[in-house]
Amino acid sequence: MADTTTHPDARIAKLEELFASLPGLGPRSAARLVSELLTTRRTEAQAIKDGLQEALTRVHHCPRCHTLTTEPLCNFCSDNTRDNTHLCVVESVADQKALEASLSYQGGYFVLMGRINPLEGTDPERLGLPLLLQRIHQDRVSELILATSYTPEGDVTAHMIAGIVRKHFPEVRVTRLSKGLPTGVELEYADVASIASAVFSRR
Repeated sequence: MADTTTHPDARIAKLEELFASLPGLGPRSAARLVSELLTTRRTEAQAIKDGLQEALTRVHHCPRCHTLTTEPLCNFCSDNTRDNTHLCVVESVADQKALEASLSYQGGYFVLMGRINPLEGTDPERLGLPLLLQRIHQDRVSELILATSYTPEGDVTAHMIAGIVRKHFPEVRVTRLSKGLPTGVELEYADVASIASAVFSRR
């Protein structure tokens, strides 16, 4: 969290604090960003404000896969050419985009919007596990592909989902992306060739 004493104006300090709370931004980066937006990039700042206001009004979770969309169903769930008997579980929309960019997968998705983290109060229900089980049943899923990151939290999340799915649907094949992906790396930051290799080598 940013130090609100770094700027004499409390409003600007609060803005820096809000930006610093976002992933990948520390106090210094947040302060530089706020300074840029309020000085040389005020037009972009207004566009960001307007875009966020519209998005907060229109964007919602897709009722089938939990990703973000402005339509009744997202583009993936409304695409009849995809093989929904294969369902890939990812942690975030960014991971979903990275996997899709690899051109290695043509099945359905389920987006957790996070991973198990007891310290932050993230439990299975908050990640949408009841909806995932419903999706597996409705689409008669034959393979569930766990594409969570190879981090401690990602490992715990994958292990937990695998256990729950095997208990309720023992006939479903549960696989995980190959460890061709570097340990500790988020899926969204991996190169597309590594992602494609991990998909084809899943086990």
